[in-house]
Amino acid sequence: MTARRPFRPAALLAAGMLFALTACGTAPWDDPETTGTTTASDDASPTPTASETPVAEPEPTPTETITVVQNDLAAGNAVRTLTAGAASLGVTYWSTLSMDQWVAGASKPLSLSISGALVPDDGQGLYLSRVSLSADVKGEDGETLPSPAVVTDEASVEPGYAITDPYSYNQTFVVPAVDERAVSVTFTITYEVLIQTTPTSEEYAKQTAVDTLTVAVAQPPADTSSTSDGAGATDGADTATSEPATEVTATS
Repeated sequence: MTARRPFRPAALLAAGMLFALTACGTAPWDDPETTGTTTASDDASPTPTASETPVAEPEPTPTETITVVQNDLAAGNAVRTLTAGAASLGVTYWSTLSMDQWVAGASKPLSLSISGALVPDDGQGLYLSRVSLSADVKGEDGETLPSPAVVTDEASVEPGYAITDPYSYNQTFVVPAVDERAVSVTFTITYEVLIQTTPTSEEYAKQTAVDTLTVAVAQPPADTSSTSDGAGATDGADTATSEPATEVTATS
């Protein structure tokens, strides 16, 4: 016959306490040691930010600089109105030689026509007594080059040439060959006029007007031909003359 163990309440109480303690512990899915999860404050580290790769800026393409030379006769002629005291002078400049032929080595004609009027006009006479022309030759960089001598045309009659309507003064100045490095010629033209003080007086007042005119010197086409042995070279000799150009001449 099997012996029964006596009922032990104390043992049952201890087992119940053990179950309670186990039930009150951290759940397996909340235990970091079992799930492998961590809090942000424990192991979080900043995500490295990808640095921007600098983009190289394209270098600007160099542009060719073109030097524009002033040419007051580019349209064929130039018309000016000048003042000399009470005299108003209308002047027209032109050339019978086309601008593409205005090269350094050529003789270059410059023509002008001048007429005048008095304001107010009380009937006095107006006369042109003298015209002078000087030429200033410039190189590509504004370098001053040898220039022709000043030329003067003085009236061969007293008191001068009548230039009131219907009369006018017409003249052509011939500019000789200039330095081959020339790119422009600036002319300074001085007009001296005599104004009769009264319609019957033999006394005259002298007045002066000054004008400038720039004409481009046509450049020959660039010679791009070359040979391996240097044929056609000038052996480094500078063919530009350093002597002043010959004098400008005037033809009526």
